[in-house]
Amino acid sequence: MSAPASQAAAADPAAAVHDIMTPEAVRTRCGEILAAGLDGELTWFSVDPTRFKETAERVVAEIRTNYPALDVPFHSRWRHFEFNGVDLWAERAAQAGLDGTALAAAAGDLAIISVLLDAGAGPDWAYTDTDTGLRLGRSEGLALASLRLFEAGILSNDPSDPLRADADALMALTPEQLGEAFQVTPENPLVGLEQRAGLLGKLGQAVTGRPDVFGATGAVRPGNILLWLGTRQSIQARDILIALLDTLTEIWPSPVRIGDIPLGDVGRHPAISRTNSSDGIVPFHKLSQWLSYSLIEPLQQSGTTVTDLDGLTGLAEYRNGGLLIDTGALSLKDPALSERAHPPSSELIVEWRALTVALLDRIADDARAILGMNAETLPLASVLQGGTWSAGRRIATELRDGGGPPLIIQSDATVF
Repeated sequence: MSAPASQAAAADPAAAVHDIMTPEAVRTRCGEILAAGLDGELTWFSVDPTRFKETAERVVAEIRTNYPALDVPFHSRWRHFEFNGVDLWAERAAQAGLDGTALAAAAGDLAIISVLLDAGAGPDWAYTDTDTGLRLGRSEGLALASLRLFEAGILSNDPSDPLRADADALMALTPEQLGEAFQVTPENPLVGLEQRAGLLGKLGQAVTGRPDVFGATGAVRPGNILLWLGTRQSIQARDILIALLDTLTEIWPSPVRIGDIPLGDVGRHPAISRTNSSDGIVPFHKLSQWLSYSLIEPLQQSGTTVTDLDGLTGLAEYRNGGLLIDTGALSLKDPALSERAHPPSSELIVEWRALTVALLDRIADDARAILGMNAETLPLASVLQGGTWSAGRRIATELRDGGGPPLIIQSDATVF
């Protein structure tokens, strides 16, 4: 390539955006930060490889406790609709007689709105469910509250068809309506209520702008992306994420942009060096990947084969990252920083999240070796479920009152 052509490529914002809007970019760039950590070159964290095996052993113990037969399902939102052996969504869908494309679209609607509402609830909020008698906080409570919101038809334009999320209804939803549905009061506060309602409103706007994927006027709903993806007999898991990043990235707050293009869940870190506008940018796409994992099962149920599950990455969130700190695989170079609150965009949090993504691959390999399994029989999606997320929660509960993460995060309910 000639020098002018090379300079043009480096200056091309579309090429730079493409560089970071894939799961391969997440894995590669997070791996570069881990490499710097193993060389002792990071500012905020030390990496201790001698603790990796102990971390993997804790994950294996969690898998054996939760799934003694080692038949570990995927880490997805659907697990949070299962209580005491009852699949609440499957029951409701069956009662409504949903099947075929109607079931796929409804499942897509529910998965998408529920994942968008899934950022940390804070320690003081809980949801009390009349039907089951359950009172749940955190992710499980948010899941149950979002299911009941969906069932109530608040997000539907058609009173005769409540199990849908129409673009117009999403855009019309107010924080007050969402707060009432989620039982928010001064005594039961939910972190980021207005931001959550705002995300759903932006979702409605985004799907309206892409009729090729989400449907034409009168039938515009996020779940239609499953019908669009399902036109192929077989897709790779990465294809789901690529589709979500192509169509929904604009809904995320984007403090980091290339030109006027929003990048979603990314951060900046000096260990990332590139010759184009993506220099210094490390992508995570955490909720988009969480959503990608959550769309695999509806696609499979509708007859689409999903391959290469490990094409997606681990999730850069505080349970997985907390596990690594709490087991000593990662440690702050300045322990006093654990007493201060940090915004998600801070270099310290970006470094922690990147190390989390990269180390989850290593933990998965170590866990498979201990169990005598491989990536086919225990994909990363199952390691996360079995797994790292619940092991992170368990050790947090052992070490800290309330079971919060080892770092204090200034959450706005859009990243964590």
